[in-house]
Parts: sequence; C-alpha cells; structure tokens
Amino acid sequence: MIHPTAIIEPGAQLGVNVSLGPYAHVAATARLGDGCVLDSHAVVKDYTTIGARCRLHTGAVIGGEPQDLSFKNEPSYVVTGDDCIFREGVTVNRGTKPGTTTRIGNHVFMMANSHAAHNCEVGDHVVLANGVLLAGYVTVGERAFLGGGVGVHQFCHIGRLAMVGAISVITKDLLPFCVAANCANSMVFGLNIIGLRRAGFTPEQRAQVKQAFHVLYRAGLNTTQAREQLSAATDNPFAQEYAEFLGRAKRGICRFSHTVAADETDV
Repeated sequence: MIHPTAIIEPGAQLGVNVSLGPYAHVAATARLGDGCVLDSHAVVKDYTTIGARCRLHTGAVIGGEPQDLSFKNEPSYVVTGDDCIFREGVTVNRGTKPGTTTRIGNHVFMMANSHAAHNCEVGDHVVLANGVLLAGYVTVGERAFLGGGVGVHQFCHIGRLAMVGAISVITKDLLPFCVAANCANSMVFGLNIIGLRRAGFTPEQRAQVKQAFHVLYRAGLNTTQAREQLSAATDNPFAQEYAEFLGRAKRGICRFSHTVAADETDV
C-alpha cells in the first residue's frame, strides 16, 4: 500500500491502512489518520494533521506555508476532519500567525484547483467546486456550496447552507440559507430552498427561514432595524440565528437584488 517511490520523512505518523502512491510525500511532523489515500505526487506538509479516510488526489498540497508576506516561518497548523476529498491541485495553507490553525471540517469536498488560504475555517459537508478561492480568515458554514470559480474576500463569512453561483465574487458576509447570484458581486437573490429540503428542514422550519429573510431583505428596514426586529422574534430560531450573524458581521452583508429575485413562494 506504500509505493516504493513515496517519501515518508522520519517522524511522520501514519495511521493503519494508509495508502501512498508514486512520489507522494509526507513531511516529518505530518500525521495521517487511518485509511487515508494519497495519490501520486500528493503532498502533506509539516504541522498538518489529516483526519481518517481522507483522499488526496494527484498534486494536492495540504499544509503549505501561507502566502502572506508577514509570515515568519514559525509553527502554525492545518487540521482536517474525517472523510474529506481533495481533488487534483487543491491547496490548503497553514495559519499565518504563530500557533494558529487552518481548519477543514468533516466530509468536505474540495474540487480541482480550489484553495483555502491561511486561517480559513471550513465547516462540515461543505462543497467547494473547481477553482474556488478562499482568501485568508474566511469562514464557510456547514453544508454551504460554492460554485466553480467563486472568489471570496479575506475575513468574509459564508453562512451555513448558503449557495454561491459560479464565477461570483463575495466581498461581504453571506447570511445562512441564502443564494448569491451567478457572475455577480455579493448579491443575494433568494433562499436555498432545495438545500433546506435536502438538509431535512420541515415546511414549518422553511417558513420560519422565509420570515427571517423577509425581515432582513424585504421589509424596508436598515440593517440595525432588521437586527432589532429579528432579535425580538424569540419564537423563531432562524430569526435569532440571523440576528447573531448580523452581530458578528464585520464587512457588511450581501445586498438583495430585486432584479434577479427568485420565487420564494414554495417553502
């Protein structure tokens, strides 16, 4: 299961049933969980921990140094969860400050040539399609889906179960459950109803999400007013979630596009 050309540096820790293809490389302080598979030329760099049953396809590099001029070559980390797939050419970089960590959750699927920069936090079951670029300190909530070629500005927060259309640019925070338009900059045009259904949200829960969305984007309120009204809706947990998200937003939130608004009547 270990190809004779694979390079395992002294000190590397490998779990049971690990498979390394031709010229795969595991650095001295790297750790691979049980059942991991590294295809040819896949690389796990120093200070990197890969969870169980992850697969790195050809040319994936996990744990590379951050692309940050302030980096001083001090120890920082990458930690991934279990059952992740990193397709060809995927790169995940270590934290940029000493002792900090870039974290990838469980069951994350990063398609070919996608990138998670230093200090990103990617939640469970996130899908990053081909060529997605996450800048430093980006947070992506669980079960979010980012389409091909999406670029996300540093420090942005993508909420859980959000969906971003292909070739979009995100420079503001995108709230949970929202859909950002294709080929647009930080524009919301509706709710990810299909994603909510697939995640098991009941019709009643989907109606509550729609109510919270309406307060934020369709009630004619500014962000401060909307947050106050959402906070007051104590019987709606998704309104509370929106209010808390707004409280953490540092870059402002994605704007609502009336010109491409989706049909939200079917909840």
